[in-house]
Amino acid sequence: MQLPADVVTGTALIEVVRISALPTEEGAPYPGTPVAHWSGDEMAEALALIGTLPGSEQHRCGFAPGWGVRAYGDSLEPVLLEAAFCFGCHEVRMHGPAVPPALAKQFFDADAPQAAALLARFRGAGA
Repeated sequence: MQLPADVVTGTALIEVVRISALPTEEGAPYPGTPVAHWSGDEMAEALALIGTLPGSEQHRCGFAPGWGVRAYGDSLEPVLLEAAFCFGCHEVRMHGPAVPPALAKQFFDADAPQAAALLARFRGAGA
């Protein structure tokens, strides 16, 4: 999966969100409960893991993301990137000022070891 370079180099904090619904407007935050904040090595490892998710073909499930991340820079405003992950249809949708349109919708192999590791991190954060 490809992350915008500005996000990889400019993120100071990641907020992990347990998504509860789809946004009502395009570009609006995904509703849900923040369950963790990752910084330092934990943040860098998460970004590296997301960046190594192998690509996949689209699967049809209707896009029902369960987990998301919000990446913040040093000032903590605005959100650089919000990414919502659907492990059913293997799709991630991203938006934010650092996300070019070409990267806004991508597909990842949800059965890959990297995806399993990311999902385990999400679940561990929400425990």
